[in-house]
Amino acid sequence: MKTYQLTIGDQRRELPIVQISNDTAIASFVLLGDDAMSYTAAKLLLPKLPSHFDYIVTVESKGISLAHDLALLSNHPHSLVIRKSVKEYMRHPLETHVNAITTSHEQELVLDGNDVEKLRGKQVVLVDDVISTGGSIHAASELLDKTGCHIVSKMAILAEGAAAKRTDIQFLKPLPLFNPDGTVKTNY
Repeated sequence: MKTYQLTIGDQRRELPIVQISNDTAIASFVLLGDDAMSYTAAKLLLPKLPSHFDYIVTVESKGISLAHDLALLSNHPHSLVIRKSVKEYMRHPLETHVNAITTSHEQELVLDGNDVEKLRGKQVVLVDDVISTGGSIHAASELLDKTGCHIVSKMAILAEGAAAKRTDIQFLKPLPLFNPDGTVKTNY
C-alpha cells in the first residue's frame, strides 16, 4: 500500500493512500484518537487564533479533539459540536445538509437548540481536521449564520487539494490529492 508522510511539529505519520472515486485517492488522515497529533496541531494553531472570540465550533467527529485542545489551550472552557444527526435530547434542533468528499451520501448537520442560544451574537472560530472541497465547512458556516453568530476565523490542520489556495482559511499544511495509482495529482 502506498503512503504519504505527514509531519506536523514533532509528529510524523504515514498516511495510507486510499482511493475514493474512479479518478481520485486521498491520504487518509484520521485525527480522532490520535491525541498527540491533535494536541501538537492545536499548539501550532493557537497563535493563528483571533485575539477575541467566544466559542470554538467543530463538525462531528474528527475535529472534536482539535476543538477540545484548542479551547483548553486558549482558556475557553467550552467548545461546541455540530452533530451529523438529530439526537433525542436535542431541543428545537437547527439543521442543514452537506455532501463531503469522504462520504458517499448526503449528510445532515445539526445544532442543538441550546447551542443555538449560546451562539446568538457571539464570535466563533470554526475548526476542522481537514478542509478539502470546502463543502462541510461551507454548510457548517451556513448553519452557524442562522444562529446569529459571527464566524471570525476558519481553521484546519490540513488544506487538501485546491483548498490550499483558499485565502479565507488558516491551516498548518497543504495535503495533496492523489491519482488512483498513488501519484500526486497536478491539477485540482
